[in-house]
Amino acid sequence: MHLTQRFIIVAVAAMAMVLCAGPAMARSYNGAWPVTVTGSQRSNGTGCLTLNGTPTGGAASLVYGGFKYPYGSFLVLNGILMATISEPLYGQNGALMFTAPANRGHIGQGIFENIEGGSNFDFGELSFGMKNRC
Repeated sequence: MHLTQRFIIVAVAAMAMVLCAGPAMARSYNGAWPVTVTGSQRSNGTGCLTLNGTPTGGAASLVYGGFKYPYGSFLVLNGILMATISEPLYGQNGALMFTAPANRGHIGQGIFENIEGGSNFDFGELSFGMKNRC
């Protein structure tokens, strides 16, 4: 076997390994994540954000401040996680939004926003704890 043939065989094998490893390298964000909000006017505290879906998005729910919020969704795009939880209010719905950098199954520090319509909103700093620790 010539050196060129060996090189081609090794190159093809290496490329096949990289292509097969690509999807396996995507890490799941599924699980229960402790979330802590600080620096907010009305929403400081710790809760549990549960994510369930594919590595790029799916369903989300939240337990926070003694309340259960079962309806929400999340997505991970360009290294940013955004989870939106529906917040039932009187006469309208609000949204609790959690935005943070996400990479290889880890979620960094971010921003929390409570949107209640009009000029009634609240925001703060957001930190995520270790996955499945709540």
